Amino acid sequence: MAWAGSEAPVFQAQWSPPKLEPRRATAGRVRMQDAELKQLLENTKTIAVVGFSSQAHKPSFFVAKYLQSQGYRILPINPALQGRPSGLMGETCYPDLKTAVAETGLKIDLVDVFRRAEHTPDVLAQAMNVGAGAVWLQQGIRNDLVEAKARAAGLPFVMDRCLKTEHQRLFLV
Repeated sequence: MAWAGSEAPVFQAQWSPPKLEPRRATAGRVRMQDAELKQLLENTKTIAVVGFSSQAHKPSFFVAKYLQSQGYRILPINPALQGRPSGLMGETCYPDLKTAVAETGLKIDLVDVFRRAEHTPDVLAQAMNVGAGAVWLQQGIRNDLVEAKARAAGLPFVMDRCLKTEHQRLFLV
């Protein structure tokens, strides 16, 4: 049926996502509580984004861009982009965490990981070697062995959660 002029129906969807309580336990492990996440993010100044992409449509770029807009210093990490401008204001890409720390002299408070799960043991080892304050595996990335190693070392660890989403949920509501 064809609609002519003002006869066409107007659909005004007013949908909003449901408010969900964050899961407190996953496979028998307790997840970091909101108060702990908030404290971690409040104490964080420098975030290394491992697996950074300079392509604006990629999650690692827009998460880093958002975090930078919230006042965090971002260190983009990607060996393929080493030495290139990242597309973030004034930031250059580094090949690894060790080089980022050596060249900037900064302490990394949080390592945000956008790499597949099989690459996370190496990222954890690098994070521990440079004295990073915490490791965060982005949504969809899980590695239980890496989590166990991080927790055994006393390193705050978050996995399978989006840093941007969690920041917005905790600070912008």
